[in-house]
Amino acid sequence: EEPFVMVSENVLGKPKKYQGFSIDVLDALSNYLGFNYEIYVAPDHKYGSPQEDGTWNGLVGELVFKRADIGISALTITPDRENVVDFTTRYMDYSVGVLLRRAEKTVDMFACLAPFDLSLWACIAGTVLLVGLLVYLLNWLNPPRLQMGSMTSTTLYNSMWFVYGSFVQQGGEVPYTTLATRMMMGAWWLFALIVISSYTANLAAFLTITRIESSIQSLQDLSKQTDIPYGTVLDSAVYEHVRMKGMNPFERDSMYSQMWRMINRSNGSENNVLESQAGIQK
Repeated sequence: EEPFVMVSENVLGKPKKYQGFSIDVLDALSNYLGFNYEIYVAPDHKYGSPQEDGTWNGLVGELVFKRADIGISALTITPDRENVVDFTTRYMDYSVGVLLRRAEKTVDMFACLAPFDLSLWACIAGTVLLVGLLVYLLNWLNPPRLQMGSMTSTTLYNSMWFVYGSFVQQGGEVPYTTLATRMMMGAWWLFALIVISSYTANLAAFLTITRIESSIQSLQDLSKQTDIPYGTVLDSAVYEHVRMKGMNPFERDSMYSQMWRMINRSNGSENNVLESQAGIQK
Protein backbone atom coordinates (compact mmCIF):
# COMPACT_ATOMS: atom_id res chain seq x y z
CA GLU A 1 0.00 0.00 0.00
CA GLU A 2 2.78 2.43 -0.87
CA PRO A 3 3.20 5.19 0.14
CA PHE A 4 0.76 4.87 3.07
CA VAL A 5 1.91 1.73 4.91
CA MET A 6 5.03 -0.21 3.96
CA VAL A 7 6.64 -3.14 5.74
CA SER A 8 10.36 -3.74 6.13
CA GLU A 9 10.89 -7.46 6.65
CA ASN A 10 12.55 -8.46 9.89
CA VAL A 11 16.27 -9.20 9.91
CA LEU A 12 17.92 -11.59 12.41
CA GLY A 13 14.75 -12.02 14.45
CA LYS A 14 13.99 -8.32 14.80
CA PRO A 15 10.31 -7.33 14.61
CA LYS A 16 8.87 -5.96 11.40
CA LYS A 17 9.22 -2.24 10.91
CA TYR A 18 6.38 -0.23 9.43
CA GLN A 19 6.86 3.04 7.60
CA GLY A 20 4.99 5.34 5.27
CA PHE A 21 2.74 8.38 5.28
CA SER A 22 0.07 6.88 7.57
CA ILE A 23 2.74 5.63 9.99
CA ASP A 24 4.21 9.14 10.17
CA VAL A 25 0.76 10.51 11.03
CA LEU A 26 0.35 7.84 13.70
CA ASP A 27 3.75 8.71 15.20
CA ALA A 28 2.81 12.40 15.30
CA LEU A 29 -0.46 11.58 17.08
CA SER A 30 1.37 9.33 19.51
CA ASN A 31 3.81 12.09 20.45
CA TYR A 32 1.11 14.75 20.66
CA LEU A 33 -1.45 12.75 22.67
CA GLY A 34 1.04 10.67 24.62
CA PHE A 35 0.05 7.07 23.89
CA ASN A 36 1.92 3.97 22.81
CA TYR A 37 0.79 1.59 20.12
CA GLU A 38 1.50 -1.83 18.70
CA ILE A 39 0.83 -2.65 15.06
CA TYR A 40 -0.43 -6.01 13.85
CA VAL A 41 -1.85 -7.21 10.53
CA ALA A 42 -5.48 -8.29 10.23
CA PRO A 43 -5.50 -12.11 10.43
CA ASP A 44 -7.36 -12.58 7.13
CA HIS A 45 -5.36 -9.82 5.34
CA LYS A 46 -8.55 -8.14 4.11
CA TYR A 47 -9.82 -4.58 4.17
CA GLY A 48 -13.24 -5.53 5.46
CA SER A 49 -16.66 -6.27 4.03
CA PRO A 50 -20.05 -7.27 5.48
CA GLN A 51 -20.80 -10.99 5.67
CA GLU A 52 -24.09 -12.81 5.21
CA ASP A 53 -24.62 -13.07 8.97
CA GLY A 54 -24.18 -9.31 9.42
CA THR A 55 -20.64 -9.44 10.82
CA TRP A 56 -17.54 -7.86 9.30
CA ASN A 57 -14.21 -9.38 8.36
CA GLY A 58 -10.81 -7.85 7.73
CA LEU A 59 -9.55 -4.61 9.18
CA VAL A 60 -13.05 -3.22 9.67
CA GLY A 61 -13.99 -6.38 11.57
CA GLU A 62 -11.08 -5.87 13.96
CA LEU A 63 -12.45 -2.42 14.77
CA VAL A 64 -16.07 -3.57 15.04
CA PHE A 65 -15.17 -6.36 17.48
CA LYS A 66 -12.93 -3.89 19.39
CA ARG A 67 -9.83 -5.98 18.94
CA ALA A 68 -8.14 -2.87 17.55
CA ASP A 69 -8.49 0.82 18.36
CA ILE A 70 -7.24 2.32 15.09
CA GLY A 71 -7.06 0.98 11.56
CA ILE A 72 -4.14 2.15 9.44
CA SER A 73 -4.59 1.37 5.76
CA ALA A 74 -5.42 2.80 2.35
CA LEU A 75 -9.05 2.10 3.18
CA THR A 76 -11.76 3.35 0.86
CA ILE A 77 -14.62 5.22 2.50
CA THR A 78 -17.94 3.57 1.65
CA PRO A 79 -21.45 4.07 3.10
CA ASP A 80 -21.51 0.54 4.57
CA ARG A 81 -18.21 1.06 6.36
CA GLU A 82 -19.24 4.49 7.63
CA ASN A 83 -22.23 2.87 9.33
CA VAL A 84 -19.99 0.79 11.62
CA VAL A 85 -16.72 2.75 11.97
CA ASP A 86 -15.60 6.38 11.93
CA PHE A 87 -13.18 7.73 9.34
CA THR A 88 -10.80 10.65 9.48
CA THR A 89 -11.09 13.40 6.91
CA ARG A 90 -10.10 11.89 3.59
CA TYR A 91 -6.80 13.08 2.19
CA MET A 92 -6.85 11.45 -1.23
CA ASP A 93 -9.48 10.86 -3.91
CA TYR A 94 -9.02 8.35 -6.70
CA SER A 95 -11.00 6.73 -9.47
CA VAL A 96 -11.14 3.11 -10.57
CA GLY A 97 -8.70 2.15 -13.31
CA VAL A 98 -7.77 -0.96 -15.27
CA LEU A 99 -4.19 -2.22 -14.97
CA LEU A 100 -3.08 -4.16 -18.05
CA ARG A 101 0.09 -6.10 -18.70
CA ARG A 102 2.38 -4.33 -21.15
CA ALA A 103 2.31 -5.96 -24.55
CA GLU A 104 5.49 -7.78 -25.53
CA LYS A 105 7.41 -6.27 -28.41
CA THR A 106 7.80 -8.59 -31.37
CA VAL A 107 9.82 -8.28 -34.57
CA ASP A 108 7.54 -7.97 -37.57
CA MET A 109 9.14 -9.00 -40.86
CA PHE A 110 6.45 -7.14 -42.78
CA ALA A 111 6.71 -3.87 -40.85
CA CYS A 112 7.76 -2.15 -44.08
CA LEU A 113 4.25 -2.76 -45.40
CA ALA A 114 2.55 -1.24 -42.35
CA PRO A 115 2.16 2.36 -43.67
CA PHE A 116 -0.42 1.17 -46.23
CA ASP A 117 -3.15 -1.39 -45.73
CA LEU A 118 -3.57 -4.48 -47.90
CA SER A 119 -6.26 -2.99 -50.13
CA LEU A 120 -4.06 0.01 -50.98
CA TRP A 121 -1.11 -2.23 -51.83
CA ALA A 122 -3.40 -4.26 -54.09
CA CYS A 123 -4.55 -1.08 -55.83
CA ILE A 124 -0.94 0.03 -56.38
CA ALA A 125 -0.01 -3.37 -57.85
CA GLY A 126 -3.06 -3.26 -60.11
CA THR A 127 -2.16 0.27 -61.21
CA VAL A 128 1.37 -0.85 -62.17
CA LEU A 129 -0.06 -3.63 -64.34
CA LEU A 130 -2.67 -1.34 -65.91
CA VAL A 131 -0.22 1.46 -66.75
CA GLY A 132 2.28 -1.08 -68.12
CA LEU A 133 -0.42 -2.50 -70.39
CA LEU A 134 -1.46 0.98 -71.57
CA VAL A 135 2.14 1.92 -72.34
CA TYR A 136 2.55 -1.28 -74.35
CA LEU A 137 -0.66 -0.64 -76.33
CA LEU A 138 0.30 2.98 -77.07
CA ASN A 139 3.68 1.89 -78.39
CA TRP A 140 2.14 -0.98 -80.31
CA LEU A 141 -0.28 1.39 -82.07
CA ASN A 142 2.44 3.98 -82.71
CA PRO A 143 5.83 2.26 -82.43
CA PRO A 144 8.80 4.53 -81.65
CA ARG A 145 11.63 5.01 -84.11
CA LEU A 146 14.75 3.23 -82.88
CA GLN A 147 18.31 4.13 -83.77
CA MET A 148 20.18 2.04 -86.30
CA GLY A 149 21.49 -1.14 -84.71
CA SER A 150 19.34 -0.84 -81.54
CA MET A 151 18.09 -4.18 -80.23
CA THR A 152 15.57 -2.70 -77.78
CA SER A 153 11.99 -3.77 -78.35
CA THR A 154 8.80 -2.53 -76.77
CA THR A 155 7.44 -5.84 -75.57
CA LEU A 156 4.80 -6.19 -72.86
CA TYR A 157 7.46 -7.44 -70.45
CA ASN A 158 9.70 -4.43 -71.11
CA SER A 159 6.77 -2.05 -70.68
CA MET A 160 5.81 -3.59 -67.33
CA TRP A 161 9.41 -3.53 -66.16
CA PHE A 162 9.85 0.09 -67.20
CA VAL A 163 6.70 1.19 -65.34
CA TYR A 164 7.72 -0.73 -62.20
CA GLY A 165 11.27 0.67 -62.34
CA SER A 166 10.01 4.22 -62.61
CA PHE A 167 7.67 3.63 -59.66
CA VAL A 168 10.56 2.58 -57.40
CA GLN A 169 12.65 5.47 -58.79
CA GLN A 170 15.09 3.29 -60.72
CA GLY A 171 14.31 4.47 -64.25
CA GLY A 172 14.37 2.27 -67.34
CA GLU A 173 16.11 1.66 -70.66
CA VAL A 174 13.21 1.57 -73.14
CA PRO A 175 12.98 4.76 -75.26
CA TYR A 176 9.43 6.04 -75.44
CA THR A 177 9.41 8.95 -77.86
CA THR A 178 5.75 9.24 -78.82
CA LEU A 179 3.73 12.12 -77.37
CA ALA A 180 0.97 9.91 -75.97
CA THR A 181 3.44 7.66 -74.18
CA ARG A 182 5.33 10.61 -72.71
CA MET A 183 2.11 12.14 -71.40
CA MET A 184 1.17 8.80 -69.87
CA MET A 185 4.57 8.41 -68.21
CA GLY A 186 4.53 12.02 -66.97
CA ALA A 187 1.26 11.39 -65.16
CA TRP A 188 2.62 8.09 -63.82
CA TRP A 189 5.77 9.73 -62.46
CA LEU A 190 3.66 12.35 -60.66
CA PHE A 191 1.50 9.58 -59.17
CA ALA A 192 4.61 7.64 -58.09
CA LEU A 193 6.10 10.76 -56.46
CA ILE A 194 2.97 11.33 -54.36
CA VAL A 195 2.71 7.67 -53.31
CA ILE A 196 6.41 7.35 -52.41
CA SER A 197 6.34 10.62 -50.43
CA SER A 198 3.29 9.48 -48.45
CA TYR A 199 4.83 6.06 -47.84
CA THR A 200 8.13 7.55 -46.60
CA ALA A 201 6.38 9.91 -44.18
CA ASN A 202 4.17 7.15 -42.73
CA LEU A 203 7.06 4.69 -42.51
CA ALA A 204 9.12 7.16 -40.47
CA ALA A 205 6.23 7.55 -38.03
CA PHE A 206 5.79 3.78 -37.68
CA LEU A 207 9.50 3.21 -37.02
CA THR A 208 10.08 6.06 -34.56
CA ILE A 209 6.88 6.01 -32.49
CA THR A 210 5.95 3.00 -30.38
CA ARG A 211 2.29 2.38 -30.95
CA ILE A 212 0.64 0.68 -27.96
CA GLU A 213 -2.85 -0.23 -28.99
CA SER A 214 -5.31 -1.96 -26.71
CA SER A 215 -8.87 -2.97 -27.35
CA ILE A 216 -9.71 -2.21 -23.68
CA GLN A 217 -10.16 1.49 -23.05
CA SER A 218 -12.92 1.44 -20.41
CA LEU A 219 -14.81 -0.80 -18.00
CA GLN A 220 -17.42 -1.32 -20.70
CA ASP A 221 -14.78 -2.74 -23.05
CA LEU A 222 -13.48 -4.93 -20.23
CA SER A 223 -16.90 -6.38 -19.45
CA LYS A 224 -17.72 -7.19 -23.09
CA GLN A 225 -14.76 -9.54 -23.58
CA THR A 226 -13.90 -12.90 -22.00
CA ASP A 227 -10.48 -13.63 -23.53
CA ILE A 228 -8.58 -11.65 -20.86
CA PRO A 229 -9.42 -12.75 -17.30
CA TYR A 230 -9.55 -9.99 -14.70
CA GLY A 231 -10.17 -9.53 -11.01
CA THR A 232 -9.64 -7.19 -8.08
CA VAL A 233 -8.73 -7.26 -4.38
CA LEU A 234 -11.05 -9.49 -2.37
CA ASP A 235 -13.44 -7.65 -0.03
CA SER A 236 -12.21 -4.28 -1.25
CA ALA A 237 -14.50 -1.37 -2.06
CA VAL A 238 -14.33 -2.15 -5.78
CA TYR A 239 -15.10 -5.82 -5.13
CA GLU A 240 -18.13 -4.98 -3.00
CA HIS A 241 -19.38 -2.37 -5.47
CA VAL A 242 -19.26 -4.79 -8.41
CA ARG A 243 -20.80 -7.55 -6.28
CA MET A 244 -23.75 -5.44 -5.17
CA LYS A 245 -24.39 -4.08 -8.66
CA GLY A 246 -23.84 -7.44 -10.36
CA MET A 247 -26.19 -9.34 -8.05
CA ASN A 248 -28.92 -6.70 -8.15
CA PRO A 249 -31.71 -7.97 -10.47
CA PHE A 250 -32.98 -4.40 -10.92
CA GLU A 251 -29.65 -3.01 -12.12
CA ARG A 252 -30.13 -1.53 -15.60
CA ASP A 253 -26.50 -1.63 -16.65
CA SER A 254 -25.56 -5.19 -17.65
CA MET A 255 -21.87 -4.29 -17.39
CA TYR A 256 -21.77 -5.13 -13.68
CA SER A 257 -23.41 -8.55 -14.04
CA GLN A 258 -20.91 -9.48 -16.76
CA MET A 259 -18.00 -8.29 -14.64
CA TRP A 260 -19.28 -10.11 -11.57
CA ARG A 261 -19.47 -13.43 -13.44
CA MET A 262 -15.79 -13.10 -14.33
CA ILE A 263 -14.68 -11.85 -10.90
CA ASN A 264 -16.68 -14.47 -9.02
CA ARG A 265 -15.23 -17.49 -10.82
CA SER A 266 -14.51 -20.30 -8.36
CA ASN A 267 -16.06 -18.18 -5.60
CA GLY A 268 -13.61 -15.39 -6.31
CA SER A 269 -10.44 -17.43 -5.81
CA GLU A 270 -9.49 -17.78 -9.48
CA ASN A 271 -8.96 -14.18 -10.60
CA ASN A 272 -8.83 -12.16 -7.37
CA VAL A 273 -6.00 -11.44 -4.94
CA LEU A 274 -5.74 -10.60 -1.25
CA GLU A 275 -3.74 -7.41 -1.70
CA SER A 276 -3.00 -4.93 -4.46
CA GLN A 277 0.71 -5.75 -4.61
CA ALA A 278 -0.12 -9.38 -5.37
CA GLY A 279 -2.32 -8.20 -8.23
CA ILE A 280 0.54 -6.19 -9.73
CA GLN A 281 2.84 -9.21 -9.50
CA LYS A 282 0.19 -11.42 -11.11
